[in-house]
Amino acid sequence: MRDKQQGFSLIELLIVVALMLIVSSISIPNLLRARIAANQASAVGSLRTLNTASIAYSKSYGQFPAALTNLGPIASGGTASSTSADLADSVLSAGTKSGYTFKYTAGASNLSYTITATPITAGTTGQSMYFTDQSGVIRANATGSGATASSTPIG
Repeated sequence: MRDKQQGFSLIELLIVVALMLIVSSISIPNLLRARIAANQASAVGSLRTLNTASIAYSKSYGQFPAALTNLGPIASGGTASSTSADLADSVLSAGTKSGYTFKYTAGASNLSYTITATPITAGTTGQSMYFTDQSGVIRANATGSGATASSTPIG
């Protein structure tokens, strides 16, 4: 009598590996698209936060901030001031969050501003570029060039 062998045959293992490769080839691109969508949604939310913080700053100090860092948190034990108004978190006021880089540009005499959000790596961390100013309208451009005041507003 022959002893029964226990375990899997080589063919069975190859079939399992092939099935795993098929499933991963379907799910990985979907995961990457979901990550890009999440980064873009975060960028829009961050621009809304920065618009709100800039308006609050202008109400308190009579002008818009000179730099993005002016919206950041106060030093330990300090109080809010025009150089650290405590209106945005330290990550956002540093200029990079969720795969996007935020660039704040103050206008003449700090009476206006523009903020742009561009993906750190286009196509990997995000596809669209965003623009906003003191009007509060967020505009997007997905064609590869930066978003401007003439880009399409988002809904």
